[in-house]
Amino acid sequence: MTSPRSLWLSGLFFSCSVLALTLPTHVQAQTTQDRPISPATPQTPPSKTEVRRPATASAPAQESRTSFDNDTVAPSAASAAPKEEHIVVNARLDEIRSSLQASTGATTYRFTRGDIEKNPGGDNAPLNTLLLQAPGVAQDSFGQIHVRGDHNEVQFRLDGVQLPEGLSVFGQALMTRFAHSASLTTGALPSEFGFLQAGVIDITTKNGSADPGGDASIYGGARDYFFPSLQYGGHAGKWDFFATGDFVHNRVGVENPTPSFNAIHDLSNQYHALGHLRYTADENTRISLIGGVSNAQYQLPNNPGQQRQFANPSFLDSALSQQVYGSVDSASLNERQKEITDFGILSLQKDMGKVSLQSSIITRYSSLGYSPDPLGDLVYNGISQHAARSVFSTGSQSDVTWKASPHHTVRFGYQVYVERNSSKTNSIVYQQTGAEDDGTAIYDGTTTTVHDGSGRTGWMYGLYAQDEWRPLRNLTINYGLRFDGVDEYTHAKQVSPRINIVWRAWRGGVIHAGYSRYFTPPPFELVANTSLSKFVGTSNEPQTLQNNTVKAERDHYFDAGVTQSLLPGWHASFDAYVKLAKNMIDEGQFGAPIILSAFNYRRGQVNGYELSTNYEHGPLSLYGNASWSRAMGKDITTAQWTMDPDDLAYIQHRWIHLDHDQRWTASAGGSYSFFYHTGHPTRVSASMVYGSGLRADGTVPNGRSVPIYATFNLSLVQSFKDLFQVPFLKRTELRLDVLNLFDRTYEIRDGSGVGVGAPQYGLRRTILTGISQRF
Repeated sequence: MTSPRSLWLSGLFFSCSVLALTLPTHVQAQTTQDRPISPATPQTPPSKTEVRRPATASAPAQESRTSFDNDTVAPSAASAAPKEEHIVVNARLDEIRSSLQASTGATTYRFTRGDIEKNPGGDNAPLNTLLLQAPGVAQDSFGQIHVRGDHNEVQFRLDGVQLPEGLSVFGQALMTRFAHSASLTTGALPSEFGFLQAGVIDITTKNGSADPGGDASIYGGARDYFFPSLQYGGHAGKWDFFATGDFVHNRVGVENPTPSFNAIHDLSNQYHALGHLRYTADENTRISLIGGVSNAQYQLPNNPGQQRQFANPSFLDSALSQQVYGSVDSASLNERQKEITDFGILSLQKDMGKVSLQSSIITRYSSLGYSPDPLGDLVYNGISQHAARSVFSTGSQSDVTWKASPHHTVRFGYQVYVERNSSKTNSIVYQQTGAEDDGTAIYDGTTTTVHDGSGRTGWMYGLYAQDEWRPLRNLTINYGLRFDGVDEYTHAKQVSPRINIVWRAWRGGVIHAGYSRYFTPPPFELVANTSLSKFVGTSNEPQTLQNNTVKAERDHYFDAGVTQSLLPGWHASFDAYVKLAKNMIDEGQFGAPIILSAFNYRRGQVNGYELSTNYEHGPLSLYGNASWSRAMGKDITTAQWTMDPDDLAYIQHRWIHLDHDQRWTASAGGSYSFFYHTGHPTRVSASMVYGSGLRADGTVPNGRSVPIYATFNLSLVQSFKDLFQVPFLKRTELRLDVLNLFDRTYEIRDGSGVGVGAPQYGLRRTILTGISQRF
């Protein structure tokens, strides 16, 4: 039987074949990045944090760096390009697409193309390290991030279209080099945003109009880091296209479980690719196709003498466990994991004057496979398990904007996804033959194999309608309703009212406040119908057989804040938020396979505040963010079999910190370009990340935090125009990046806490260099 991945790749190959046959032999591609910006025409930079307000029909077209005093239009990806007809048309359609999902009243933090390039590593840096430079984003292991105290309720959008959730745990399925620009939207979200609402990461993908020409790059250095990449974009008539691909080889695929400089058994090989094809039928109609693939293979690093964190207490206390302990060198284990993600988006955008729309078909396939060390996992954990999960999602999203009157803009639309989830495990375990007088299990060393598997097809859907009302010139009220439902492992639905008020109270100042009712289905791909009874009487017998189905989370979310332009080029914002949750969803790792499992707290509370500022003037750029957050939960009511019974009893009647609760989070950075008015500028940039520490077990579950840390990264980039004096070669760029400049040893996780797996430490000092050549 043909797999969904094979079908998807066949469709992608067919689309590429059609493109190859359709495009003419010679394609003109003009490079715009090589044109120096005249210092005589300085631009006023925007605030990086902004309360999104609607783009009215009368608003003038804005450059990507605009004054925060005015109504903001989402920056066009092609705004800096020469004014050829196809670029002008695509820039206009980009602005119309942005207005379809104007997040009025929410807080949006933007990363322009320049911001991405100034971040140490540039396009070579993982996407999560870029997002850590936004306010309220905390770092976790496996490359995960936590936005405003939530575990993983972050949705990713490509050009405004939401991708279904996938199974990548520590792999970066979306690469920074895919993005022309990006934004993170948080707060009380308007009605068009559903399902995952802690944060909306919207990536404006590169395309042939905004990113023409080619770029070949080689990047690498310490720890066998080798990272070649290639991209090319261009246009021909009504078509424009862009494609990029890379290969990553290094020995830092997963965080080191020890504080040593290099991890043991941590090799990773990954490749990623993205293609973007657009056909502009006329000035009001555009069809686009985005396709991407990611394939990553990881060795899981070893922790000498500390490989027993996933063993059940009944096995740990047994005589057999003590007898076989040490018979296999835990520094020589060979655990591996493979993660695959493929996705595709086909969109139609149409503008009809007062009415504009974008309708999309989305598909995503992702799989995860874990291969144990056959003997080592059995000896140390009492189970050696091959595990495989996959999820195939397909769906549709449509968004419509109707300018009903000068004071009312009505938006409505829907999202619907059909998903198929499958899970298979083959486990080798010790068979229990009896029990001691004190109840300790007895194993005679005989093993048995347990086969388990499950699958389910389900769907989730959402409808929304909202009105953006401007009763006064400086006042906007956005109110609406959203209806969501899920029929997967759980069955639930909810009507959610939402309202946001934005008041431009004084010159350069904006006050906003909002309330949103949220409905969050449990992550379908992280819920599996495990047959617990099959493991009774084995070394993997759960401490409890209670396993209630994970439920949908329901929240009341309140958000308010103020933004202010302090001086030309200097902006600041303050935001505060409160979330009151019922059936709050959390996730944890409860076995050697790096596969997260979801569970619910009956009640949850998250509150905090954020401060953000940035300053830009000529070649100087500075920014800083600081946030305080508290995330608490009470009474775990689902997936109880994964928990320690003593922890369950304690949490049932008491509030505890969530394992990902970090009280203080901060980030800062800056850059300065020397000789920026010449053809050979030199840019120096730096970034910083501070964390007061995620939670770990103390006298109570999650009762303390790991030590505070602060890491600094430094980057030096030297550009040359026509370095090789070859007509078809353009700008050459040399870069030097130093990650963790002061070689700070810091702990992200110590291996304890509710749902926490192995201990993990941050990357030690790493020096990387690279060269890229535009053509």
